[in-house]
Formats: sequence, structure tokens, C-alpha cells
Amino acid sequence: MTSLTKGLILCGVQTAMILSIGGKMLLDRATQPRIWVRATPYDPNLPVRGRYVSLTINAEPRGFSEGVLYGEVKYSVEDGKLVARPTTIDGTSTRITNGTAPVRVAYFIPEHVPDPSRREEELWVEVTVPRLGPPRPVQLGVKKNGVLTPL
Repeated sequence: MTSLTKGLILCGVQTAMILSIGGKMLLDRATQPRIWVRATPYDPNLPVRGRYVSLTINAEPRGFSEGVLYGEVKYSVEDGKLVARPTTIDGTSTRITNGTAPVRVAYFIPEHVPDPSRREEELWVEVTVPRLGPPRPVQLGVKKNGVLTPL
């Protein structure tokens, strides 16, 4: 087997892996629940920030015992709200404070788009809620005078 053949096989395997991840994300967007959640910009102050907006969204904790600070959670959509429930399966660890379960997500933005976190209106994010893991951002929007407009 020549070096060219080995390289083409490796390229094919890596391409298949990337396409399978992209396919899974598209399938999740099509089949898993989506919800708009109010977001608060959060800058982790990293030296290599990149072109993304760091956002904190809050899930409503349900089923946690009094005084629980940390717990494994599973996110879902209930009654039109993002909800975090305790779970024993592989979930995402979060800190329950002041009756909310904050989730930090990163939304990547193109170079030519101004930073949406610097707007005057309320910032909202539409998220896909997968069966396991944290919510995944789909698109940003702003709410002004009670009207939510996708960006």
C-alpha cells in the first residue's frame, strides 16, 4: 500500500467522522425539543477568546433536595420552560443557586457580525435540548417591547 493510498484512507475516515457528528447534530435539531431562553452575556476573560459569545442561560431546577449545591442534571422542556432535574445517569454537573440552574453555552459568530451581547435589547437564545448533555445553541434573538426577533 502506497503512502498516497494510506493518506486517502485516513482522509476518508476523518471525513466520515466529521460528517457523522454533523449528521447527529442535524438529527438532534430535527427531533429534539427546541426552546427560546433568556440569555445573559458572560465573558470568561480568556486570553484566546475567539469569535464567540459566552452566554449564561437559566434552567428551572425541579426535584432537587433542599440545600443541594451540586448535582448531575438532565435538561428537558416542560410547560414551555427549560427544566433541570437530578439524574443518576451520565449528565452535566451544575450548581443550583438562588432557585436556578445556570448553564454556560458558547455561540460562535462570523467575523463580520458585530457582537450581539452588546445590544440594548434583551438577548435570547434558541437551544436544542438533547437527551444527554447541556442545551446546544441554535440561534440568537432579541426581545423588544415583548416581541422576540431572531437575529
